[in-house]
Amino acid sequence: MRTLEEVNATLEIAKLKEQDLLPVTHCLSFGENVSSGDYCLMELDETLCKHIEAGKSLVIRGDKDEHAIICSEDKTYDLKMADTSNLLLFVPGCKTPDQMKEVSADAQLVNAEVWGFSNCYWELKQQRPRLKKLKKLLMEYPYEGPSLPAEEEPEVPEQMYSTADLLERIQASKEELLAQLKNINACEIDGFWRILDFDYEMKLVGHITQLVDSESWSFTEVPLSDCLQELGGLEPKEMIEHCLNCYGRQYTTEDGKVAFSLDEDKICRATAQLLLQNAVKFHLSEFQEVWQQSVPEGMSTKLDQLRGLALVDRSTRPETISLLRVEDLPEETLERFSCLFSMREKWTENDIAPYIQDLCGEKQTTGALLTKFARSSMQNGIKVYNSRRPIAT
Repeated sequence: MRTLEEVNATLEIAKLKEQDLLPVTHCLSFGENVSSGDYCLMELDETLCKHIEAGKSLVIRGDKDEHAIICSEDKTYDLKMADTSNLLLFVPGCKTPDQMKEVSADAQLVNAEVWGFSNCYWELKQQRPRLKKLKKLLMEYPYEGPSLPAEEEPEVPEQMYSTADLLERIQASKEELLAQLKNINACEIDGFWRILDFDYEMKLVGHITQLVDSESWSFTEVPLSDCLQELGGLEPKEMIEHCLNCYGRQYTTEDGKVAFSLDEDKICRATAQLLLQNAVKFHLSEFQEVWQQSVPEGMSTKLDQLRGLALVDRSTRPETISLLRVEDLPEETLERFSCLFSMREKWTENDIAPYIQDLCGEKQTTGALLTKFARSSMQNGIKVYNSRRPIAT
C-alpha cells in the first residue's frame, strides 16, 4: 500500500498541485482472481435509475432469434453493447467528489480494492415496442362465437395466451402490451386473450345497429341494459358489451344508467374493410356508393375514415381503391419504406403518412421521417416522395 509521502511524490512528478485536489486519495489495488467477465455494466438515464432505486425491475425480452430488448413497466429500450477506450473499474465503497465535500481538509489516504473491470457496457435507447407478432399469435385461434355443446365441443388448441404468456413472447412493456391489446380489440375470455374473428365481430355490430334502428334510438344514446336484454338470447352478453366498448364510448346518463355513444368513423371503417377484403381492387365511385348503402342509416362515409386501411389510386382511369392495412406492413423502418416504394414509386405525404405514422418516435413527425428515408421532388406542382435507393426487381 502506498503512503502519503509516495502519493505526494507522484503528484510532484505529474506537476500537479496538492491544493488543487481533494484531500482524499484513493489507492487502488486488484483483488485475487479479478477478471473482466465477472460483472456487466449498464448505462441508465435518470428515469431508469430512479426506477431501479425504487425497487422496481427491468426485464430482458426476446426469443432466441430476436435482438434483445429491455423493458420497464411502461417503456421499451433497445439493448446494445458499446465499447469504450477507457478501462472501467468496479470499486465498492469508492466515494465520488460530491460525497466528499464535507471531509476535513487534512490529507487522507483510502485503500480501495478493485473487484472487476470492463472495457464495454450495455447502452439503452428508448424505442417503439415490437408488437406486430401480437396479433399474429392471437389470430392463430380467433374467437368465432360460443362453443358447441359439450358432447360436440372440439379439442381446445394450444394457441391460447394469457397476459403472462404474451409477456414471454412479445417484446414490449406490460403497459404497452395491454394498450395494444385494447387497440386491436382483443378480449380476455377465461383468462386467455382472444381476437374476435372479423366476420363474427361484424355480426355483433350488425345486431347492435339493427336494434338501434328498430328501437329508434339515437346512435349517441344506446342503453347497455336494454342491449343486453334484447340481444342476450342471440349472443353472449359479454361479447355484446365488448363490441359496444370497441365501437363506442361508454358514459353514465343523468338517471345513472350506463349507455354508449357509437363511433360513426369506426363502424364505417369496419364496414369498408368487410367490403374490400374480398376484392383486389374496386372502382372508387362504385365502392363509395356501395359503402354508403352498407352502413347504418344516418351514418355518413368519408375517405378520411380509411386512413391506414385502404389506398386510393388516382392515377388510373377510373380511379380505384384497394385494401392496404398498416398492420400488414413490415415493422422495421427500412423494410417498411422499401415495401411501400415497391408498391408505388412516388407517394404524396398525405397518402403515405398513415402508413408510417406508427414509426415516428417521440416528438417526431412523418415529415421528418420522410426527410430521412425518402427523396422529395415536385410533380405537377405537388411534392412527392420516392425511394432513396433503387428498388430491387
